[in-house]
Amino acid sequence: MKEISIVGLDLAKRVFQVHAAGSDGAVVLRRKLSRGQILAFFTELPKCIVAMEACATAHYWAREIGKFSHEVRLLPPAYVKPFVKRHKNDAADAEAIVEAALRPTMRFVVPKTESQQARSMIFRTRDLVVRQQTQLINALRAHLAEHGVIAPQGIANLALLSENIEEGNLGLELVVVETARLYLEQIEVLSARIAGLEKTLRSEAKRSEASARLMSMPGMGPITAMAIEAFAPTMSTFRKGRDFAAWLGLVPKHHSSGGKQQLGRTSKLGQRDIRRLLIIGAMTVIRWACRKSPPENSWLARMLARKPRMLVAIALANKMARSIWAMMTKNESYKGSGLAAA
Repeated sequence: MKEISIVGLDLAKRVFQVHAAGSDGAVVLRRKLSRGQILAFFTELPKCIVAMEACATAHYWAREIGKFSHEVRLLPPAYVKPFVKRHKNDAADAEAIVEAALRPTMRFVVPKTESQQARSMIFRTRDLVVRQQTQLINALRAHLAEHGVIAPQGIANLALLSENIEEGNLGLELVVVETARLYLEQIEVLSARIAGLEKTLRSEAKRSEASARLMSMPGMGPITAMAIEAFAPTMSTFRKGRDFAAWLGLVPKHHSSGGKQQLGRTSKLGQRDIRRLLIIGAMTVIRWACRKSPPENSWLARMLARKPRMLVAIALANKMARSIWAMMTKNESYKGSGLAAA
């Protein structure tokens, strides 16, 4: 058999497709493997490149297959799709993965460690519970609105709403009151779970030197710091701060042709969790600066004078991303009196 140079592995839950090629790209092997056969196959395989799409379970398989001295490459699924020929099936996908991985300009995803995935699980779980809590609050407000009870938005107003329901001041039927109590009880349970998850995130942030360094920046809390540790690759993979900001989707989209540069809206093509949290943190800095009145000739003052707040928040989030790259690559804490004076 011809020597195998690269293997494309199409991941699945039970049946995996393998496409092996030589150094010239010629097909050497096509095979279907069950989940239990995967590690045994790569144990016997000579050292080579193993390429996979960066989808569900990819980071786990990257760690396991990497233990056998293979070079593992994870590709964004969007970059593999153009190489799929006509019909889509597992064999065509595995072949497309090989062709995409051999491109000299292809970009790869850095495999996550077990620690990163553990922290991302905490973060994602908190995010899910917060969404469930918001759904319950909105459903309760919508149901009560059908009975003429208009409750203000926000979880802070639930205490007053609960008092009115219990005291019977709203003139509601008994079945409505009892159902509303179910909503309030469930919201209280979810609030306790959110508080517990946030406590875990804060304790994890305190134990991490990198998170402590990140939290020295204005607008950066423990949740954002832990999200960066959980979802961002090693900062050394980016050549400069702008590359990290582009990875987050905080740079304008290009619509350039014929040597004429045209910039559009923010690309939003990167890691959405970190991007969202950085924008929220930037908006917090802006609100604080507006209350304290930023220096007249500062960057933030000039931007707020001529641009909408949300646009300024995105621009400030971009500056924060660049500062994060500098802090992490140089192992330094944030230097400066504050982002508002930048």
